[in-house]
Amino acid sequence: MTGAATAGPPTARTAHRTAPAVSFRGACKSYGEVRAVDGLELDLARGETVALLGRNGAGKSTAIALLLGLCPPDAGAVELFGASPERAVRDGRVGAMLQEGRAVPRVTVGELVTFVAGRYPAPMPVTRALGLAGISALADRRVDRLSGGQTQRVRFAVALAGNPDLLVLDEPTAALDVAARHSFWQSMRAYAHRGSTVLFSTHHLAEAEAHADRVLVVDRGRLVADGTPQELRRAAGGSHVRIDVHGRTAGQLSLLPGVRAVELDGNRALLRTDDSDATVTALAGLGAIRGLEVAPAPLDEAFLALTPPAATPAPRKERR
Repeated sequence: MTGAATAGPPTARTAHRTAPAVSFRGACKSYGEVRAVDGLELDLARGETVALLGRNGAGKSTAIALLLGLCPPDAGAVELFGASPERAVRDGRVGAMLQEGRAVPRVTVGELVTFVAGRYPAPMPVTRALGLAGISALADRRVDRLSGGQTQRVRFAVALAGNPDLLVLDEPTAALDVAARHSFWQSMRAYAHRGSTVLFSTHHLAEAEAHADRVLVVDRGRLVADGTPQELRRAAGGSHVRIDVHGRTAGQLSLLPGVRAVELDGNRALLRTDDSDATVTALAGLGAIRGLEVAPAPLDEAFLALTPPAATPAPRKERR
């Protein structure tokens, strides 16, 4: 019998090539008594565009700090491309656009991006980084004389300068107007289409729904949801059924199968339902399907269901 050659154990180089872009293994980080990240477990595949959602204080910024090697985990581990975050950053594989940072005085946009690009082993051409960030016309402007939105786009160009395999964006569209926001996401998609991994945090849930392949929701330092925007909406948000009312009251509509809430707005009714098929079938039986619209609940409803506010402790009763 002829035997097929069997592969030996993977070499370190092979392991790094096949490792996830990002890997959290039971990562924990505390500040005093506050557990900012609590046993986080997740992998991000190469080429994914992932949105990170959570309320203020949920642990998003701490998770990003661990990912970038800005602080070590108290327990567990974080790896980028099979290596430590510090190694991945040193090798030029990571670009980051963070919320904090001061403008550099007396330096032009072009000079700043050129300087940063020069610190990487295989940088992106400066003209391309400026073009992707939509600031080619600002190349000769001083960084400390830009508007807030322009400064944000300079941060994006700086994050792109090293031509990274992983791009980390913390609230990237803060301070951007509608037109600049649209332009930013076009640029981000163009970069992601090259096969790069993109992780962005945002408070704009519509951005996550429109631009992420995958959505992660963290709450109190833990991962509470992981899936496509459509999966999260279906799992936690139910569906919306809209119809013309035709004299029916909210009380009548609330008795329909699957319906858990009814909102009336003039001659239109919004039915929040856990079983849209049963609700629509019942409406059809009543002959009440004029102006019918059926759609999954928006992502913000799923987000609120997944991240309920912490309960306020009841006040202690005084002893008499």
